Amino acid sequence: MARVVRAALLQAEWTGDKDSMIEKHVQYARDAAKQGAKVMCFQELFYGPYFCQVQDPQYYSYTEKIPDGPTTARMQELAKETGMVLIVPMYEEDEHTSGIYYNTAAVIDADGSYLGKYRKTHIPHVKGFWEKFYFRPGNLGYRRLHLL
Repeated sequence: MARVVRAALLQAEWTGDKDSMIEKHVQYARDAAKQGAKVMCFQELFYGPYFCQVQDPQYYSYTEKIPDGPTTARMQELAKETGMVLIVPMYEEDEHTSGIYYNTAAVIDADGSYLGKYRKTHIPHVKGFWEKFYFRPGNLGYRRLHLL
């Protein structure tokens, strides 16, 4: 007998600030859980604008440590509250070297425990996608995470 796992995907419009973006996603996650979702995937760099159309160091301010940053902690609380696995893409600052940044997705289990992270490996760098200005290619390889 096949097991059905309901998943939710979210692409949301930029609100103008990080805190309200996080709260917007929190509400959408709560709504998805009420509709039976067991896994939720947030959009790339979910708490900020997609800034890679320009090359501007001001966007380095969006970086956080993963898992030791405030957004990962908030998403762990949300996962536990909703009982959903959360895939949470953020702008990560390397935990060992200041000034090294990655386009990273934190993976959080339904009980709120941090399972690991995936750092995006293919980083485009063409007009309108100046991602190498912001991100290093991922260096963690591909891990298998056991969910649910």
